Amino acid sequence: MTIETATPAERAFLVGLDLGGRAFDVDDALDELATLVDAAGGLVVGRTTQRRRSPDPRTWIGKGKVVEVATAAKQLRVDLIVADEELAPSQQRALEEELKLRVVDRSGVILDIFAKHARTKEGRVQVELAQLQYMRPRLRGLWQGLSRLGGGVGTRGPGESLLETDRRVIDRRLLDLRARLAEVQKQRSAARRSRSRDGLFLAAFVGYTNAGKSTLMNALSGADVLVADQPFATLDPTTRRTTLPSGTVVLLSDTVGFVNKLPPTLVAAFRATLEELDDAHLLLQVVDVSHPNLHERMAVVGQTLRDLGLADRPSLIVMNKVDALRGPEGEALREALSGEFPAAAFVSARTGEGLDALRDALAAAASRGWRLINVRLPYSAAGSIQRIRQHGNLRRADYGEGGIEIEAEVPPAFAAELERADLRTP
Repeated sequence: MTIETATPAERAFLVGLDLGGRAFDVDDALDELATLVDAAGGLVVGRTTQRRRSPDPRTWIGKGKVVEVATAAKQLRVDLIVADEELAPSQQRALEEELKLRVVDRSGVILDIFAKHARTKEGRVQVELAQLQYMRPRLRGLWQGLSRLGGGVGTRGPGESLLETDRRVIDRRLLDLRARLAEVQKQRSAARRSRSRDGLFLAAFVGYTNAGKSTLMNALSGADVLVADQPFATLDPTTRRTTLPSGTVVLLSDTVGFVNKLPPTLVAAFRATLEELDDAHLLLQVVDVSHPNLHERMAVVGQTLRDLGLADRPSLIVMNKVDALRGPEGEALREALSGEFPAAAFVSARTGEGLDALRDALAAAASRGWRLINVRLPYSAAGSIQRIRQHGNLRRADYGEGGIEIEAEVPPAFAAELERADLRTP
């Protein structure tokens, strides 16, 4: 006889509002929410939508819809209601009061996934900070829900009597986490300054979650970034050096993926990680070319970059997963996208198709703005030749009695350094 000891997945019912004018169709948004709930360990057993001009200020959905959701939840033996928006704490409390079920919103689900995937100390600090900022205004409803509903995953605790104590504990913890995050930012800034002195070109991958950024990073650099077919598999940034066929050494950085309706507290908490993008010379916007909502997802990424102040950063669109475009329909889509995005690179990180062209595009971007120099260096500076090979393009190196005659194309800062060492400089 086998005794099942695993905790069964919570049965979740999804609710979405169609307010019109959104980048994502409400059904598409619920499809994505179902993926998020699955990644968080839930089991989606039903869904419903409602068209409204604006959310109900008390319960987010209308009174009639609340009754409809309650009936469906009872029939489907639902444990959890998941709203496809970030609810106000009062709306969340009102819905739980009406439905007699635990209610979480999209932001709560995303935070749960981030907590599940945080690997490093830095990542865990950022996630905990975002979770506490999200949780604090919801404490009263959390303890009321405990008393009324008998608890649930992530909600067990001592009860309402410790509400004010918990607020003070959370406030102290937030101060501690912010201090630790400030230290992380200082360390990252120092690392970036050191890297900046190296003068290496930095290309950072950005894009919607699960677009294949980590797979592409591994394919181009030989890194071992975690790859998983689920949202937010990568939280902690990874930066690797790679040598292009031209001989130029560049840095590639993989960062956290974006998603529709990303919680503001999460964006703020992960600013230390996303600062990696501030130093990028080029943003590689990776797009899952096979996804039916690729345009909507590109719009979300574009808006997130604008929110981060990165809208004007040089970028290259990388249409990934072209191996999934098969048959006449796939070829037609590829042709249409080629016309719409003529400068885009079409690649498959899985099969390697198009990666050589992408490497050439990276080399061209890295060399943009380089200066042509002719200098005579002393033999004691012979080590500069290897640096030139890494940072630029060595055209000629002639060894004569008076020194090493060098002709090269290098970044402006490096050019100035070499010209100061020129034996012919007065």
